[in-house]
Amino acid sequence: MHVFHDAQDPYSHLLAVVMPAFANRYRVQIVEHVVPPPDADAAPESRALADWARRDAARLALHHGLALPTALPANLAVTPQTLQAGDALRRRLGHYLGATLYFEGEWYWGIDRLHYLEARLTQAGLRKEIGHEPLYPPPRVSSAHSAAPTTVDLARARRLTFFCSLRSPYTYLAVDRVRALAASYGATLELAFVLPMVMRGLPVNQAKRLYIVRDAKREAERLNLPFGDIADPVGLPTERGLAVLNHAIAAGCGPDFLESFLRGVFAEGIDAGSQRGLQRIAHRAGMDWAAVTRALDDPSWRTLAQQHRDRMQHLGLWGVPSFQVDDRPGLWGQDRLFMVEQDLAAA
Repeated sequence: MHVFHDAQDPYSHLLAVVMPAFANRYRVQIVEHVVPPPDADAAPESRALADWARRDAARLALHHGLALPTALPANLAVTPQTLQAGDALRRRLGHYLGATLYFEGEWYWGIDRLHYLEARLTQAGLRKEIGHEPLYPPPRVSSAHSAAPTTVDLARARRLTFFCSLRSPYTYLAVDRVRALAASYGATLELAFVLPMVMRGLPVNQAKRLYIVRDAKREAERLNLPFGDIADPVGLPTERGLAVLNHAIAAGCGPDFLESFLRGVFAEGIDAGSQRGLQRIAHRAGMDWAAVTRALDDPSWRTLAQQHRDRMQHLGLWGVPSFQVDDRPGLWGQDRLFMVEQDLAAA
């Protein structure tokens, strides 16, 4: 098993902390490497990513009861030669990030995905002791919280902002849980749609695209969501979808349309750029074709999408799905919904 550490990456620092316990649990040869930071086409907002990673890794470490070091262990020598060798192997095997593990054809990022690797090793009979519980299981998100109070002070009502995109598989994985969290905590759900990264001029390289789809597939299976029959909505399908989503929000069926669109393009192979496909998506969200036609003639969604992007960037974030509870710091990633719930509970 190959493990790749980026000396500038706090997720790598966190992964390095847990590797001794991991190594003691499984009969597998672990080879650790140091690598440079990802290229610009894999991390186009490098400064924002670094700021977010420091904040997120600290909160993740706190959740798991771990101490977050500020550097890699001394046994991992960072030299131009070791960086070059590690980077060459990482590229050959098909990845772009630090804090990653590679085992016989499959990649795992950080302690967030370590449980998948543990399940695989356990199933292969490589666990040293009896048991199946992973070291760091994925945090659970509860949707069984008490209902909203009967009287609400509108000046202090909770607001859950959901920065979303119509081309993001991780947005698809999040949408039903975000809706459930907002409902169970009595929060107002605000959909703040943005254009996909590639339609905003931000590059996404092939290794990143492939990893995202494969990772989203296994996350969908864990969440019991259909996934895999994909009709990429990049370009006109997304633009038409955002025009309709804008009107759906005003009509009170925005979350229904968002979920219908994402399920259609990531699980059902629906061509959202066609009239028939968009009509099917809109119909099951409660919209008739006359409403869709009116929406398609209204370009105001473009201004809103830019405003939402500006708000997201003000929070130090650049990708979706991202979230904000009231005026608290923003959060990024469908696997950070447990932090969203913590913020809702604190609110």
